[in-house]
Amino acid sequence: MTSTPNREGAVPVTAAHRILVLNSGSSSVKYQLLDMRDSSRLAVGLVERIGEETSRLVHSPLTADGDGGGGEGSGKRERTGPIADHEAALKAVADELTRDRLGLDSPELAAIGHRVVHGGLKFSAPTVITDEVLTEIERLVPVAPLHNPANITGIRTAQALRPDLPQVAVFDTAFHTTMPESAARYAIDIETADAHRIRRYGFHGTSHAFVSRETAKLLGKDPAEVNVIVLHLGNGASASAVRGGECVDTSMGLTPLEGLVMGTRSGDIDPAVTFHLKRVAGMSTDEIDVLLNKKSGLVGLCGDNDMREIRRRIDEGDQRALLAFEIYIHRLKKYIGAYYAVLGRVDAVVFTAGVGENAAPVRAAAIAGLEELGLAVDADLNAVRTDSARLISPEYARVAVAVVPTDEELEIARQTYALVNA
Repeated sequence: MTSTPNREGAVPVTAAHRILVLNSGSSSVKYQLLDMRDSSRLAVGLVERIGEETSRLVHSPLTADGDGGGGEGSGKRERTGPIADHEAALKAVADELTRDRLGLDSPELAAIGHRVVHGGLKFSAPTVITDEVLTEIERLVPVAPLHNPANITGIRTAQALRPDLPQVAVFDTAFHTTMPESAARYAIDIETADAHRIRRYGFHGTSHAFVSRETAKLLGKDPAEVNVIVLHLGNGASASAVRGGECVDTSMGLTPLEGLVMGTRSGDIDPAVTFHLKRVAGMSTDEIDVLLNKKSGLVGLCGDNDMREIRRRIDEGDQRALLAFEIYIHRLKKYIGAYYAVLGRVDAVVFTAGVGENAAPVRAAAIAGLEELGLAVDADLNAVRTDSARLISPEYARVAVAVVPTDEELEIARQTYALVNA
């Protein structure tokens, strides 16, 4: 791939400078097209309810022709109607991009980057997808049965549409492969664990990688000099301890069920609860799986998994909502304290993702009472709503508390572009 100097003549920029990022779920495809010359978005969209009569495609071109200008073709477009499968979904996406002169056949498209949830121990970095790579991703389906099959479908469909184009897998688990064995292993029979790949892998890795680097930038330091506790709080939630740019511990484990209280997942639980439910309640393995993954967490405690609704109910005196919030915060504090101990020295605690970026009461409650650890939140700074990375701790605080918006699609695009231009 040929390169030409950029305007400053320092950083090489290839003629193919666009990356399409695909996040394929079991019945959906999220996508973004980015221009890596300035990390700008050219188009974003979503196809949902694939395979149903009520399939829906929402496409938002952010420029008409990729040159930064608007004009005809700009503005969100939406269409509904049956989209049979992922192949039809991606063809529909390609059609929408072509309408905006941003088509998959463009010579400016350098590669397609795919979010792949589980890469096991084999994949610790972005990887160009080959038949061998796909085979390994398929081998990991038993430890990611909800995610890896959909990721594979998206990859195969994209390969069929552009067989000549590099396809790159960026793994949710990759950032956490730097965990030491003392953090990654469970204390069970080691031969059994190794035979069945049972260990802690962690997830949300692209978010933790992006946010930890952006936090270092916010502090004006090199990531290699900074120790950060990252709290990715969305419907799914995870924490990580990042020392010098590398993950040394994270809250999710073999699956995304372990760790923090989440929207519908229980997080940490005594494993014997599952045996008890099977023996005493007569629940099947599948029923217990549904209970812990889809009917627990905040929704199990109070019937809501939207933090805005929970806070509204608390303001109205709802005791179940208050209990759910207090359990959520209690678990969050435990992980902050635990990861403080793991790191020894902490430069920043940072909140990100939907709840972390927008729920000021969660941030305030999670940090409250941790003054002896050098942590504090300034109420006025915490109340500010902005899309920018910012500090919310007072000047006197020994440890910074920050809010840093995550950008997993940009992280996937950056890793993809760096790999194909290496």
